[in-house]
Amino acid sequence: MDIIREFFVDLFSFDQAHPLLFTQFYFWAFFALVFAVFSFFHSKVLLRNAYLFAASLFFYYKTSGVFLILLLFVIVYNFFAARAVKSARERWKRFWVILSVIIDLGVLAYFKYAYFIVDFVNNLLGTAFQVHDVVGEWGNILTGTELFRVDAIILPVGISFFTFQAISYVVDVRRGKVDPIRNFLDFGFFLSFFPQLVAGPIVRATEFFPQLHKPYNLSRRWFGIAVFWIMNGLVKKLVLADYLAVNFCDRVFGNPLMYSGFENLSALFCYSLQVYADFSGYTDIATGVAMLMGFYLPQNFNSPYKAENAQQFWRRWHMSLSRWLKDYLYIPLGGNRNATAGTWIIIFLIAAIGSFLSGSWWVALGVAVVSAVVFIYGWRRPDKRKLLIANVNSMNTMLLGGLWHGASWNFMIWGGLNGIGMVIYKFWAQWSIRWKTLVICTLCLLLFGLTKLAPAPVWNLFFVWVLVLAAGTIVRFVWNALRKDRPDGKVVSWLGTAWAVFQTFVFITFTRLFFRSGSNLDPALANEEAWETATNMVRQIGSAWDLALVPAMIKEHAPVLIIFILGMVVHLLPERFKRRYRIVFARLPLPVMALAVVAIIFFFYQFITADLQSFIYFQF
Repeated sequence: MDIIREFFVDLFSFDQAHPLLFTQFYFWAFFALVFAVFSFFHSKVLLRNAYLFAASLFFYYKTSGVFLILLLFVIVYNFFAARAVKSARERWKRFWVILSVIIDLGVLAYFKYAYFIVDFVNNLLGTAFQVHDVVGEWGNILTGTELFRVDAIILPVGISFFTFQAISYVVDVRRGKVDPIRNFLDFGFFLSFFPQLVAGPIVRATEFFPQLHKPYNLSRRWFGIAVFWIMNGLVKKLVLADYLAVNFCDRVFGNPLMYSGFENLSALFCYSLQVYADFSGYTDIATGVAMLMGFYLPQNFNSPYKAENAQQFWRRWHMSLSRWLKDYLYIPLGGNRNATAGTWIIIFLIAAIGSFLSGSWWVALGVAVVSAVVFIYGWRRPDKRKLLIANVNSMNTMLLGGLWHGASWNFMIWGGLNGIGMVIYKFWAQWSIRWKTLVICTLCLLLFGLTKLAPAPVWNLFFVWVLVLAAGTIVRFVWNALRKDRPDGKVVSWLGTAWAVFQTFVFITFTRLFFRSGSNLDPALANEEAWETATNMVRQIGSAWDLALVPAMIKEHAPVLIIFILGMVVHLLPERFKRRYRIVFARLPLPVMALAVVAIIFFFYQFITADLQSFIYFQF
């Protein structure tokens, strides 16, 4: 009896050191049990949805403990908020939507930006406020214990995802895209569906509600596809992401000054693959698990490192968030039509936040000058006004997207760099090859001058990168001059695409420096430590290399570099080829598929580290 009691105590207790992760045996035992019970009444729609809602709540409890109460609050509040929006008179609908957004963002801001807000107020007013967890204090009062910490605010897993999902639901009700769901259990199931609850994709009500009352249907082929996605995600996570992290990336980012410039640069490129394999691996597993239960999640990744420019990259990377930002931020700000009051308010807020995070009001002055130049230029050139407005709103969206990941100067730089990349591409695409060549060569000369007049690793880094870009642009210019008006052949077109993909990958990888440096840190120390890590890596990469040592370092890190190269090769395979081997796997006879699954599990088991790594996007 004691053994049985101990088993149930462990089963229904929250262990912060062992949350339910897709890479743990405990999760697959949980899912096997859920799926087994699910199979008994999968045809009874209402009972099925209520059961999966309960299973999702239990999953979140085992992942986040007492924060289950927060998820329930978001579910209950937004269920009634949407009904209030629908039933209110027209003049009150806007009020209820705004109130709902304020409350949802308020919950998110409390848990995610409390340290930033307290620091901002202290610096602005000269006060000495300390972060105090009011929710933890309430929990201690209600339980009559000291169970919860009150001196630190812990970020609930998945809070950014389910709050954004809730906001989109209420706004879509206001826009008339979806009617409020009447059954509370159905709505709770929609907002808490456990495969995608803690790291997305962000599912829209318009995508999920039609599936709520559809009869369960899982064909033999779709069963095979679901199993493929699960295996594919586990291989991405364990073989690529975790192996690169534990054996190389974490070590270099942990102490960049102990490693050479070559090793720092290699770690940066490896991290680019790591973060993709980690996040898309989660999405693949979530997609497969959801499909087994008859539900289909939206595509969240589309080979993003095949993108030919920064704008295209964000149409392929974390697609559910990109669409969310476009539909609920970029377009309401005016999109490419006009600049709204919200556009200028956000510019002001970004200037203030940037100045605070950097510790310098020069940032605010720089934003003010750039904004004034853009305004004057748009006023004097009406023909360019639409393009300028689109760029301003895109930049605001990317900066806020960076802050969505965390209130850190590094995240803001990361979002800003992506925004700059998108803005530059829009202008670059309109220029002739002659003008492109002139601009890139001039920039190259300016950076060369800086490396001589004001030597610094960052100028060396930029100079080398721009020099490579200039070489490609000059080759294109000469080729066009020789070919004149004759069209390029397929080989030349392919080379042009490959060059654009390479440039974009290098640019996105460089921005990852600031993304990775701001991750996995205590919010109270994130800003200072992240900036130090980023500057140290830039110093190492931009300083002189001892090329004679590079062959020895390649040999030393050969397993990591081989895994990186193989991962990139698979990623860059044509989509039709990938689709073909997915279908081949899905059509395998069940005994052969079972053997393949066992072989794959045995394969990635060889890569499992002693301490399983949490998914990167759990912290967002």
